[in-house]
This record gives sequence, structure tokens and C-alpha cells, in this order.
Amino acid sequence: MSDTGHDEELPAWSLPTSGAAHAVRPAWWSERIDREWAWGASTGEGVAVAVVDSGVDGEHPAVGGIQRAVAVDDDAESIIDDEEGDVCGHGTACAGIIRALAPGCDLYSARVLGPGYTGSGGALLDGLEWAIESGARVVNLSLSTTKSEFVGRLHELADRAYFQRTVLIASAHNMPVNSYPWRFASVISVGSHDGDGEREFYVNADPPVEFFARGVDVEVAWPGEGVIRATGNSFAAPHIAGMCALILAKHPELTPFELKSVLAQIASTGGNDG
Repeated sequence: MSDTGHDEELPAWSLPTSGAAHAVRPAWWSERIDREWAWGASTGEGVAVAVVDSGVDGEHPAVGGIQRAVAVDDDAESIIDDEEGDVCGHGTACAGIIRALAPGCDLYSARVLGPGYTGSGGALLDGLEWAIESGARVVNLSLSTTKSEFVGRLHELADRAYFQRTVLIASAHNMPVNSYPWRFASVISVGSHDGDGEREFYVNADPPVEFFARGVDVEVAWPGEGVIRATGNSFAAPHIAGMCALILAKHPELTPFELKSVLAQIASTGGNDG
């Protein structure tokens, strides 16, 4: 065995004989995965959830405060404290959904969109990198880019998040176009269904979209203590993000791979939507 821990008789990344005892299912993993095991009594307490979007109105009663808000300064290519809040409503809507499902979570905001939902791929990348490096356990991305020049770095960030146990929840595009990061296998991708259960979600047997959550005619928070009804995959993703916070608060040991497997096991089949 070398000083780096690599057994020179095995290919790199291989499992040495001495490590086999650790390559087993952890003792805390249940023989039967159901919703009670996954999130029973959980409020999402202590789980850091970052909303990378248009900012968040932390004073909205449906949001109930945020831990920190930053914004990407495109001109200076830097992260600054966000003193404007939500500039178009979208981020507040997503944050309110997450808070309703996981009232105990810690919410963070990274503003990468401007008025009229305008924004650059570079801002998306910088905001996502901030969320990952800041230690968020769950990152909600109800936005995407179609520009190929950003895909390489975006993929690198998605993989970095995956291997450090940061879960990226990404909404599919509302139009039938190729966009990213929702098409990456390292993220949890979400489309909409038209049911009305906030914990009603389904596994998709025909990816690249992996899960469907509530996203049609959803009542959502809007800046200034407002409420509107809206439709879009943007509002399906935070439903899954909120449920992920519930699970991770109860089972912080889960990797993104294991979390995705748990979601698949407890999806809404056979009346399992409570």
C-alpha cells in the first residue's frame, strides 16, 4: 500500500481486501423503505437549502425568513450581499413551497436573475458555485440554460456537488428543448403533474426527467405578502427540494445516489401520497 492509500497491485480506485468489510449496507438502512422511515416527524430542521433564482423576499410570511441572501454582480464577476431581494417573484414562489414542506430548514438565496427573468449563464454558474461552496445540502434550480458554452463548467459543478453530497434539484424546461442542468444524471430532475397533493410525486419510467411533482395551478407566495396561482416545472422542483430536506434532516448520512433511491421507493404509487 502506498502513502496515498493506493494498493499498487490493484487499479486506481479499486477496493482492497482490507476494505471489503466497509463495503456493506449501513446498519441504519431500513429493510423496508417507506415514508414513515424516510421523513416521519421530520421538519427539515438544520438542513441548508439554497434557492438559486431571482432572489427571495425573506419577509414574506410564507417564507418566514432566510439565513443569508447574496447576488451575483455580473460587472465585477463577484458575489455580493443582496440588498434588493426578489426582483421578479420567481424565487419567492419557490422558497415558499420549500418552507411549506420543510418548515425547519435553513433557507439561503443566491440571486442570478434580474427583472423580467433576465440573466446570464455566467451568473447561473457563479450562483450555483457559491451555493455549493457555502455548504448547502440541497440546491433548488428552477431555471436552466440552453447555451452550449456553459454546459461544460455547469457539468463540472454538478459533479462536484454530487461527490460532496450536495443535492441539486433541477426543473425541466417548460418547452421541448435541450437545456441544462436538469439533463445531467448527477442532479434530480423534475417535471410537473396536475395533481393537488403537495407530497404527491411520481417516478418517470422514461427519463431524462426522473420525477414528477405538483406544478399545475399551484398557489405560490409572491413578493409583498402576495399570493398568485402559477403553472410550470419551476414550481414542481421545490416540492421535491422540500421533501429532500425532510429526508436529509432525518438521514444526514445519505449520499445523493441513496437519496434518489429513497425517493424512487416512496413515490406516489398505491395511494402513497400523504
